[in-house]
Amino acid sequence: MRLAIVGLGRMGANMARRLLRHGHEVVVHNRSPEPVAELAAEGAIAADELSDVVRLLEAPRVVWLMLPSGAITEEAIGSVAGLLAPGDLIVDGANSNYRDSIRRGTTLSASGIGFCDAGVSGGIWGLENGYCVMVGGSPEHYEMIRPAAEALSEPGGSLHVGPLGAGHFTKMVHNGIEYGMLQAFGEGFELLHAASEFEIDLHAVAELWRHGSVVQSWLLDLLEIALRDDRRLESLSGWVDDSGEGRWTVQDAVERGVPATVLAHALFARFTSRTDNAFAMKVIAALRKGFGGHAVRPTEDL
Repeated sequence: MRLAIVGLGRMGANMARRLLRHGHEVVVHNRSPEPVAELAAEGAIAADELSDVVRLLEAPRVVWLMLPSGAITEEAIGSVAGLLAPGDLIVDGANSNYRDSIRRGTTLSASGIGFCDAGVSGGIWGLENGYCVMVGGSPEHYEMIRPAAEALSEPGGSLHVGPLGAGHFTKMVHNGIEYGMLQAFGEGFELLHAASEFEIDLHAVAELWRHGSVVQSWLLDLLEIALRDDRRLESLSGWVDDSGEGRWTVQDAVERGVPATVLAHALFARFTSRTDNAFAMKVIAALRKGFGGHAVRPTEDL
């Protein structure tokens, strides 16, 4: 199929590459021209302006946005919708708030334009390993993008999870769980780090647990890599940012009366990281850099 990817950051550019590798035709657009030129050299169809994106697609058009959530995505949806026709479809692949996605989809439907909210996980490893794609919207609209969603993911890694908002709601909960898993690894390895009398080799333990342990996981693989390069994570500060989904998960749990105690603790621990330099938070910073390319602060920035 032919579709457009608008927004060629860490995720969007590699998603376009994966689609190209699976035989899809991809129109690409970005605010800065360099990523567009790079992908055009790899076989993508360059679009200098949003109007070019629409012109280079055939009805029914599919425009998949991979932009920062919030005002930037809101503005882009409005701009793209003004260029589309009834029957066309916008996909928001950002980590948007699911309530915004419900509102946006409802508004667009009045103009006959479809909308899907697609939570996408996989970070900077998705190009080679495949992404996990969680899509909300009508079944008909999901069918329009199913070939692309399946190309982006490994077998079994894409799913129509429900109506408008369900995709971003599922991704929000996914990221909340991620907060808890990161915190557990961080606290566990801080305890190992604190037991100085044993002189435990943290990298060796991370490698050990990757083989037959009940905590073996992709996150543990990434921690082994981080500790291999920096045995005590001395190059990192313990500052860990939160990108929004963890807050939304905890807020939603409060509103629904769901006891999400681990997720709440993991969120508040990130706030604590901005006032101290705990080893647990260094572990989390290293893992976030490992799976998502998130920015970290070197020790000298403290």
